[in-house]
Amino acid sequence: MNFAACIVLSCACVNAFASLTSVSSLTPVAPLPTMPVSQAVATPPSAGAAELAIPKVQMRRVWPKLKLIRPVQIVARPDRADRLYVVEQAGRVIEIDTADPDNEGRIVLDIREPVFDKFNEQGLLSLAFHPKFAENHFVYVWYTAQKNEKQSDREVLARFTGNDDGTIDPSSQLILLEIPDPAWNHNGGTVLFGPDGFLYVSTGDGGAGNDPWGNGQNTNSLLAAVLRLDVDHPPEGKMYGIPSDNPFAGKASSAPEIFAYGLRNVWRMSFDRKTGELYAGDVGQNAWEEVDIVTKGGNFGWRCREGFHPTEGVADRSNADPKFIEPITEYSHKDGVSVTGGYVYRGTENPDLVGVYLYADYGVGTMWGLRTAGGKVTAGPTVVGGKHGFCPTSFGEMSDGTLFVCGTSSGADGPGQIFRLSAMK
Repeated sequence: MNFAACIVLSCACVNAFASLTSVSSLTPVAPLPTMPVSQAVATPPSAGAAELAIPKVQMRRVWPKLKLIRPVQIVARPDRADRLYVVEQAGRVIEIDTADPDNEGRIVLDIREPVFDKFNEQGLLSLAFHPKFAENHFVYVWYTAQKNEKQSDREVLARFTGNDDGTIDPSSQLILLEIPDPAWNHNGGTVLFGPDGFLYVSTGDGGAGNDPWGNGQNTNSLLAAVLRLDVDHPPEGKMYGIPSDNPFAGKASSAPEIFAYGLRNVWRMSFDRKTGELYAGDVGQNAWEEVDIVTKGGNFGWRCREGFHPTEGVADRSNADPKFIEPITEYSHKDGVSVTGGYVYRGTENPDLVGVYLYADYGVGTMWGLRTAGGKVTAGPTVVGGKHGFCPTSFGEMSDGTLFVCGTSSGADGPGQIFRLSAMK
C-alpha cells in the first residue's frame, strides 16, 4: 500500500487516502479513462481471437450491513468455503458468513494494540491462512509496529493461532521477522502462500522518495523485495527456514530470504491458480504504475527504472537493460496514481472472464483486464469497469474462483464496501 506523502489531490479518494500513491506531485486525475496509457499492449493472435476478448466487468454490492472501517484485504478461509475474512487497517479482522446476505460480520481478531497505524501507509496490511489451517490453525499477518525503548519503527511478520470457533487468539502471537522501517511509507503489504507451500512477503523500499537508501538494488536488504520463507521447517534457533533454491541462499553478501528484488512497493500480489505465475501491482513514484509477473531471482529495476522508463530525478536512472525485468504493463499518472494488484479469474460462473487478470487504480477507481501467455500480454489491457468515488484497496478470491473487490466509498474514511465481480452479459 503505497500511500502518498502529504499531497492534496482533487480526487476525493486520493485526497482522503493518499497513502496509496506515494507520489511527490500530481495534477488532478480524471476518473475512469476510456483507455489506459500502456507500453505493453499486444495484438492477440488471429486464431481464437473471439475466445481472447475481454468482457466488461460488473460490480455488485454484497453484505451491505457490514460496518467496515478501512478494509484493506479479503481472504478466503481454506477450510470453510462459506467464510471470508476481511482485514481492517487499524488491526481488526472481520469474519463474513457468505451464505447470509444480511450478515453483519463478527470480529475474530483484534490486535490494534501492537499495530501502529498513525500514518496512512501503516497498519495491519495483510493476512494469510496456512494451507493446512484445518490442522494447525496458523494465521500469518504483516503489520507496522510502534517503536519502543528498545526498538525503532518496524515491519512485522507474525504468526497467530486460531480457535475451533473461527476466532484467532491475539495472545498467541509469535513474531517471525522484524524489519526496521526508516520512513512511515512504502511498507509493502502482502503475505500469501505459494503453490510450493512457502510463504511469500512483499516489502516496500523503506519509504521517502526515490529510494534514498538504495534498497532497490541492494540484495543485502530485505526491503524493496519479495521474500520467500519456509515457515514449516525452521532450523533450530530460527523462526523460519530458507528454501534451498532461493536465488541468494548460501551467498554471504546477499539476504537469503529474497526471491525477487528491485520492486518499489508491491501492493497486492497473487498466484494464478492454473499457471502458478505470481502477479504483482507495483506502485510507482511520480509517473508510472506497473504490473509485474514476479520470477525467482528477478531484478525489476527500481530505483533505476519506473515502469518502462528511466526514473526521473535519480543519478542511476537507466534505459532498458537486460539485467532488469520489465513489467508486463504500465499506465501513466494521467490515468491513475496507485495500482492495486488483483487476480487472474479462474472461476466457472463467468467463462468469458477465465484467464483475465483484473487490477485497478486506488485513486480513480478504474479497473483493467488483460490476458497473458508465456509472461507476455496477449490481449489488453483494456478498461473493463470500475466505480467512480470508490477506492479499491484489494481484490479477493474464494476457493471456487469467485472474485471480490473491497475498499472505501467517498475517501479513505468513508464506508467500507465489498463488491462481487462478474462478466457483463
